[in-house]
Amino acid sequence: MTGGPLDGIKVLDLSIALTGPYAAALMADQGADVIKVERPGLGDIARWVGCSVNGLTSLYLVCNRGKRSIVVDLDQPEGAELVRQLAAEADVVFQNFRPGVVDRLGVGYEDVKAVNPDVVYVSLSGFGSEGPYRDRSAYDTVIQAYGGFAAAQADPETGTPDFLRQTAADKVTALFAGQAVTAALFARERGRGGQHIELAMTDAVVSFLWADAAANEVLMESDGSEPSSFVAGFRPMRFSDGWGIVTPTSDHDFHGMCRALRVEGWDDPRIATIAERNQNRDVLEPVIDMCYAMAANLTMAEATERFEVERVPFAMILSPDEITRDPHAVAIGLFEEFDHPVTGRTRLPRHPARFAATPATLAGPSPGLGEHTDEILTELGLGDRIEALRAAGVVA
Repeated sequence: MTGGPLDGIKVLDLSIALTGPYAAALMADQGADVIKVERPGLGDIARWVGCSVNGLTSLYLVCNRGKRSIVVDLDQPEGAELVRQLAAEADVVFQNFRPGVVDRLGVGYEDVKAVNPDVVYVSLSGFGSEGPYRDRSAYDTVIQAYGGFAAAQADPETGTPDFLRQTAADKVTALFAGQAVTAALFARERGRGGQHIELAMTDAVVSFLWADAAANEVLMESDGSEPSSFVAGFRPMRFSDGWGIVTPTSDHDFHGMCRALRVEGWDDPRIATIAERNQNRDVLEPVIDMCYAMAANLTMAEATERFEVERVPFAMILSPDEITRDPHAVAIGLFEEFDHPVTGRTRLPRHPARFAATPATLAGPSPGLGEHTDEILTELGLGDRIEALRAAGVVA
């Protein structure tokens, strides 16, 4: 079988928690050989956060699938030297220590560049390496607050901000990191050498948000009469046995939604087109309110049938558990189930990008702490020193 698009690429993952590990896990799915360096004792904090089975958390399993784990004490000079040897053979290095820490440990970009000039070295942080907030601790909710997610989720009635109930800032940054790394690898392939990539969660979240949720801030001469997000007015629709959403952005969608819900008035010339609806909200709002009122009389199945006839964009609101059983998800093989050596029966979504010529696949189980220490040291030509390094506490 043909290898994935990153077959032959070696990644050294010095990062912890979610952003760097998730980016590296996606690269592992795409064929990269990923070595994860963990600290003695606890390893990655993700091993201890959230739901677990037999001591292995879902967070660690998802974000470290397909990697090999080596335990190294970076506080020891020999440990730092060992990591530099690993970095010398890597195409990509991820790290998310606070600014300045990797330099103190001797595994910063300049240290790695000295032994591997072609390396793509990725430094991930909360607020970046410059500015007055550079040294602040930054977890997902901190960046959601600072970057605008919490304000964008504010209750429209009370103005009370709210967080996305997931580590959205971490995951968005991971996706930006994956794109940046592949761009840098492409540039290197074209003869432009390795480079240092700095990516702050703040930058990633703000860039992500401003694409569609900061319109008045983009258009500095806007009169502010429209909300900054053009989807701000959409709200869940209640049916007799559940919830869903219709997104009537076009004239066809609006007319179809009204017909499906048996609501009259949609053909009023004052709201017949999107331009008129924007200008005559006093006429539009009672029609929208009636749509929501009529929806409450329908079951989800009845509404689905009507919306499909009218070909309007809609979906029923599903929980993570419900989507695993949904007919469409089952038909396309959205989830893969397998027996994990620690957690037993396990389910993960397939790799999202479908490569026709170089298929990506779920990379395999996540590693035990230090599971591959001996194997990796042997590959480095240090097989005869394993016992001495372990006795000195350099590795475990």
